[in-house]
Amino acid sequence: MRKPFFALLIPALLSVSGCTTVSNWFADEEELAIRTLKPINAEFEPRVLWQRDVGDGVDNYFSRLQPAVAYGRVYAADRHGRVMAVNPQDGDVIWQKNFALYSDGGVLSSLWSDGESAKIAGGLTTAYNNLYFGTENGDVFALDAATGERKWHAEVKGEVLASPAIDGEVVVVNTTSGTLYGLNALTGEQLWLMESDVPPLTLRGISAPAAANGGAIVGTETGRLRVSILESGQTAWESPVTSPSGATELERIVDVDSKPLVFAGTVYIVSFNGSLAAVELRSGRVLWNREYRSYRNVSLDNNRLFVVDTNSNIFGLDRRNGVELWSNSSLKGRTVTSATPVGEYVVVGDNFGYLHWLRQDDGQVVARLAVGDDDEDEAIFTGPVVNGNTVYTQTRDGKLVAIDTPN
Repeated sequence: MRKPFFALLIPALLSVSGCTTVSNWFADEEELAIRTLKPINAEFEPRVLWQRDVGDGVDNYFSRLQPAVAYGRVYAADRHGRVMAVNPQDGDVIWQKNFALYSDGGVLSSLWSDGESAKIAGGLTTAYNNLYFGTENGDVFALDAATGERKWHAEVKGEVLASPAIDGEVVVVNTTSGTLYGLNALTGEQLWLMESDVPPLTLRGISAPAAANGGAIVGTETGRLRVSILESGQTAWESPVTSPSGATELERIVDVDSKPLVFAGTVYIVSFNGSLAAVELRSGRVLWNREYRSYRNVSLDNNRLFVVDTNSNIFGLDRRNGVELWSNSSLKGRTVTSATPVGEYVVVGDNFGYLHWLRQDDGQVVARLAVGDDDEDEAIFTGPVVNGNTVYTQTRDGKLVAIDTPN
């Protein structure tokens, strides 16, 4: 069995209620301060539209599984092997499949056995009327998005911990072995692979690739941003985002675990050891670089970038020059997710099962909602997904929740 989530990424926090100070026999003052949410001037009240259980969730394992919205459906999965499509209006199940492994070697559902975990961790991604995801066992699947029927299955070297990217009928899959794969999106046939070195000490995670403008774009464990030609896998260019510093191996970790964000010919990327960079997609030239430490994805709305650092401080920056517009430290230590734009706000989740809405203009928290039950199993680890004014989030124990954000 693989170890739960690498302790370097998430502080060990015991989850309790957040609106007022809650006594805990084992909590010190610092922990109680983190658990105590500061009062806010609420501008609106988010409304839960529906909720549904998606298997057993991801438990305490490292997994960036999050819902996907496409083709008039919401798709969700749990680590054990359950994948489902639900109606976005009411959460009713449209189809459901089980990819847990059984003793006969098949991938079958069972009424009397849960089977061995499929360890789904990389996904979910939609394209070409298909649903794509990968597993820690090195499996990549494509399902018919309308029915859930399996289109193809491919095996790759290394764990697939991040969502695949699809463009030009090529599925780009990044693995923990340092190998980047290009697979045919319609058949699963391997088109190319590109291998790179992996340092002896890295974070428990990898960069989800992006695919755009004929390139496969990915961050590396060596602190670089690499672009490969989508058709062939040949490297177009590599650019250093950060460089090792510090006296110990731990201090010299330079992983880029965030997904590259591509907009208007520029790639925005952030590293764990403290570099946020804007890089010209065509040439690899670094346009600007700022000091922010993060393993969360950077998000964008209009000309604003939103970054959540390793201490759960939230920042808004001007994407054109990297100038910081505002910062918010009120959720510090709560293991906040990446920020997802929704209307005039950005929404983040936290380790205590809360969602928080911040104004994009000034970063003030203007609404919040508890979707968990003050239990560490109901923590929100991956950034919420937005479709229109509806926010979809999934807790560690598999609760899928749809929330309305008023205009």
